[in-house]
Amino acid sequence: MRATRRSFILGAGAALAANGLHAETQDVLQIRGPAFGAGWQVSVPDGADAKAIASAVSDIVASVDESASPFRAESEISAFNRIRTTDWIPLSPATLQVIEEAKRVAALTGGAFDPTLGGIVGRYGFGPIATPRAGSFDDLSLGEQGVRKAHPAQTLDLCGIAKGHALDRISSALAALGHPDFFVELGGEVTAQGHHPEGRPWRAGIERPLAGATAMQHIVSIGREALATSGDAVNSCAYGNRRYCHIIDPHSGRPAETALASVSVFAPRAITADALATALFAMGPEQGAAFAESARIPALFITRDAGSLRSLTTHDFATRIVG
Repeated sequence: MRATRRSFILGAGAALAANGLHAETQDVLQIRGPAFGAGWQVSVPDGADAKAIASAVSDIVASVDESASPFRAESEISAFNRIRTTDWIPLSPATLQVIEEAKRVAALTGGAFDPTLGGIVGRYGFGPIATPRAGSFDDLSLGEQGVRKAHPAQTLDLCGIAKGHALDRISSALAALGHPDFFVELGGEVTAQGHHPEGRPWRAGIERPLAGATAMQHIVSIGREALATSGDAVNSCAYGNRRYCHIIDPHSGRPAETALASVSVFAPRAITADALATALFAMGPEQGAAFAESARIPALFITRDAGSLRSLTTHDFATRIVG
């Protein structure tokens, strides 16, 4: 059995669902649309301009897809990957911002986050990049207007961080439209500002990381922050007695072999939460949890244990769990 990411950054981890999105109230307006092979959903107090919100979100989704999707042959990152040179390659400011944060998280995690692994991801059937890995992310040079490859054939796969970038841009757009209170879900990642119309914090459900599962493992409250999850419930395949997922361990160059089912991370920005969730999953339950605790990262590690699921939290993640 072989599983592939059927579109740009679909199912980067276990899904998240907003508490209350399944039980709508008259006080909450919900606007939905497609995104990256999955979808987006914005919840705001009733009375907001749904057309303006839908237009803003759709424009951002299209922009990020056109710049960072390795599944689109005409995207900016696909064009970058085809160029064979070690000269400086100009890139848009938005793409450079994504690479800059990727560099920061890579350094923070000791290389556990690495966007140069696209060739390995593709080799296992989880991505479109067919060329072997060339050069290291650490050697990729980042300038004010462009990037210089460490090797002419070097490629970048930003699927582990671009969705968070899109979510941050949506959050900024909603604020610019005059909305101080909102909840946004984008392909399984969420961010929120302000409060639910009932006066309480917004809430999200972290889905039980099992194939086909619809129950929630935990319900958490969300303040002025983002929550991202990485896991293998969607993008994985079984061969013999082994399970392979789309997240590659940069140190072994193979799909992460771990008892982890998912990792969820809170961060001030969605782009950071997205990358950290991927890095912590690649580290595994022991090293990942130890690192998250020492770095004061609020994270939830869900592991498979003799046919059941076990939860472990780091830093102050537990204080956000309300159910």
